[in-house]
Amino acid sequence: MAMSTIRAEFHCEIEKVWELVTSLHEYSWRSDLDKIVITVPEKEFEEHTRDGYVTKFRITAFDEYKNYEFDMENDHM
Repeated sequence: MAMSTIRAEFHCEIEKVWELVTSLHEYSWRSDLDKIVITVPEKEFEEHTRDGYVTKFRITAFDEYKNYEFDMENDHM
């Protein structure tokens, strides 16, 4: 199983970064996405790229401002 950990440092309020990165409604900063479809509120969603690829996500941990974990499924990864 592949695992990825990404770390970055931002010089702003954590609330702003958290809201931007975890929002399923405001994703205009993601130029690769066409849409996000929420399949199970607060638990599962799908990202649809402009090229037609779908990635399914299942949120496994959500500890506000601390931890955001999910399983993802995509035939192209």
